[in-house]
Amino acid sequence: MKQFFKFVLATIVGFILIGVLGVVLIIAIVSSAGDQKPQVENNSILTLEFKNPITERTPNNPLADLGILGFDKDKTIGLNDILTNIKKAKTDSNIKGIYLNESYMQSGQATTEEIRNALIDFKKSGKFIIAYSEVYTQGFYYLASVADKVYVNPNGYFEFGGFSSEVTFLKGALDKLGIEAQIIKVGTFKSAVEPLVLTKMSDANRLQVSSYLGSLYDHFLAGVSKSRNVSKDSLFNYANRMSIQYPQDALKYKLVDGLKYKDEVLNDLKKRTGVDLDDDLKTIEISEYTNSTSETKDEESGSSSSRIAMIYASGEISGGDGDDNSIGSEKLSKALRTARLDKKVKAIVLRVNSPGGSSLASDVIWREVALTKKVKPVIVSMGDVAASGGYYIACAADSIFAEPNTITGSIGIFAVLPNMQKFFNDKLGVTFDGVKTGQYADLGDISRALTPAERAILQNQVNHGYDVFTKVVADGRHKTQDYINSIGQGRVWTGSQALKIGLVDRLGNIHDAVKSAAKMAKLKNYKIVNYPEQESKLKQLGSGFTAEVKTRILQSELGDNYQYYDQIKKVTKMMRIPQARLPYNISIK
Repeated sequence: MKQFFKFVLATIVGFILIGVLGVVLIIAIVSSAGDQKPQVENNSILTLEFKNPITERTPNNPLADLGILGFDKDKTIGLNDILTNIKKAKTDSNIKGIYLNESYMQSGQATTEEIRNALIDFKKSGKFIIAYSEVYTQGFYYLASVADKVYVNPNGYFEFGGFSSEVTFLKGALDKLGIEAQIIKVGTFKSAVEPLVLTKMSDANRLQVSSYLGSLYDHFLAGVSKSRNVSKDSLFNYANRMSIQYPQDALKYKLVDGLKYKDEVLNDLKKRTGVDLDDDLKTIEISEYTNSTSETKDEESGSSSSRIAMIYASGEISGGDGDDNSIGSEKLSKALRTARLDKKVKAIVLRVNSPGGSSLASDVIWREVALTKKVKPVIVSMGDVAASGGYYIACAADSIFAEPNTITGSIGIFAVLPNMQKFFNDKLGVTFDGVKTGQYADLGDISRALTPAERAILQNQVNHGYDVFTKVVADGRHKTQDYINSIGQGRVWTGSQALKIGLVDRLGNIHDAVKSAAKMAKLKNYKIVNYPEQESKLKQLGSGFTAEVKTRILQSELGDNYQYYDQIKKVTKMMRIPQARLPYNISIK
């Protein structure tokens, strides 16, 4: 009885603490609403430091905004605000330059490309960019290479060894568990299912990975070559021979401009801004600059009643509403309908950053894009990846923009149905029995293997899905279905490759897509309005807090191995019928 009362008392105290915390959060949110915008002092430096994954849009995260529970240390800023702030800083007389501080670029290559191009444009103002890091990954170096001066710690680390792509295969683990992955697919290159049934890459998959990885690497070398005035052949040889193992090697081969400690770099910045060496630098972080009093006056933020709708489609595709990090067919379809029916919206830019997902949900979204195109211009801007279902929802647009290093294509369909009979019988000692009213009443039962007749039914469904997929792509791209099939089959392409084979229309960034939309709608002045609407801070306190805490705990415990946990979790979600998804996650450091 004594233990019982202890438990009850602890529970009551817990509820009280949760209630108090909730009240504190609400009060903090209300009070923060009246906070003044940060002031940008004269002779300030805009600091760019990317410690967190870069999302398409800045999350509406109340915990980060309020600066409580330590979440403010990991404040995330989206690509939308990064690009806006760099553009704003270009004409802000109070900003004298940009300081690229050591960062681990947790972003796809197309996202890095967008930021890099924005920095190149910033330099046209005549303002400086200084980059410094103790550790240069290839991703951060690609960004930093556009700086006026690139510095590295004398005893730091400089990575320059080329690109690699790795796939984690799970067949051995499934075999030990007694689980068989029953695969139904269309597409020689549709290799999303390979980790479940093979122990190494197929020849077809190895061919496509070698092709697109080579394309990505060639673009990387070309960019660094132009920025650093070092030939591509030399850069390739440096990497291939592992010539750059220490910071001194990077200086020797002209990839950096100096070996400096951070205090020396800060003194350099003080001299550039006329600050006494004994005084503090005037800096503002890019996340804070978003809410600063400085404003950009251009055609995208004027007082015109004409609007261009920016509709974000980011994450895996499924039915339902989704959230800021996933695409729900219901929510995105509603956003498209809203923009289509709004007479003030004259054109739409659909920003796609998705590896695909449910083929049915993709088709539902595609239908809304096709209907919208009949009413007003629809331009697609591809982010890091717009593949499989991500390409499905894009192909009906009037025009498609991609970065050279966007991953796209992967036109194919697959289904995975696990047979867990041995797992249940041999590992758990569990058996099943039952009755049914029809031969196929239990089709899809995971407690047994598919019969040949059942497999044929599922194969026909997947074949039908692929036929529909290739037809909508053929219609959208004004090609024959036979041609789309020849470049389809689940094959993955880069943006540069996709341009050559007609899957995209132009290489360009999100700003280029907006300009194209404005031109098609014959607009000179317009506002950008964003869809779907992000959840309110109060709502996110309930829906997002638990998930974010769980993710942070796992990332803290697993470290770099979190990517494998995340990959396994995504593989288990694939076991439903059917899927139009990119074969695997692409991670290039």
